[in-house]
Amino acid sequence: MRSRRRATDTSIRVEHVSKRFSVYPALGDVSLEVARGEFVALLGPSGSGKTTLLRIIAGLDFPDGGRILFGEEDVTEKPAAKRGIGFVFQHYALFNHMTVERNIAFGLDIMKRRLRPRRDEIRARVEELLRLVQLEGYGKRFPAQLSGGQRQRVALARALAREPAILLLDEPFGALDAKVRGELRDALRAIHDEIGLTSIFVTHDHEEAFALGDRVAILNQGKIEQFGTPKELCERPATEFVRTFLE
Repeated sequence: MRSRRRATDTSIRVEHVSKRFSVYPALGDVSLEVARGEFVALLGPSGSGKTTLLRIIAGLDFPDGGRILFGEEDVTEKPAAKRGIGFVFQHYALFNHMTVERNIAFGLDIMKRRLRPRRDEIRARVEELLRLVQLEGYGKRFPAQLSGGQRQRVALARALAREPAILLLDEPFGALDAKVRGELRDALRAIHDEIGLTSIFVTHDHEEAFALGDRVAILNQGKIEQFGTPKELCERPATEFVRTFLE
């Protein structure tokens, strides 16, 4: 697919972010910069802080200290609904009583009347997204009639419906078998490149992180151990933890 970079693409900057849950330090003074149009993977074991970091970037959680910037805009205090992001969860989070097309259109349907596209524009957008995620002809089906991989494609289409510049994904393929995961990885990377998104993807699987990410941030105990390209991480691990984690 050809890349179609958009003017709305934006960078992400995390500055000295800390977060505690009760006495548990989830993140400690984390800084990270994701370039416009880049695909970054957050990689680490369970409890390393990667999902907490993603949720703070999304506005689903808020930091105890530090800032989040999208481009030059400080969004630290903004809730998720006002950040203009797309978010894909591990377990789909689809509405089972709605058809595929209504699930995809949901974010458009609930926009304020003055901002909401016309019905024909929403229908056209849904059809465009069904083609993008290779589910043409599935619009009238319900989630229960789909495979796990197909449901995750619907979740991805829904996240893209409002044309976000930033796409955040929290282990979206964790519940799928290896063959389907591989197919969806390829599809996700192609969609990222086609639309020109800035994307952050959380995973505990380094093979998945290296297959998708332009760069990979390895987290451990709430801190970033190393941030670099897959080649840099493999050839020049910065710490003993990185070396052993990637073995």
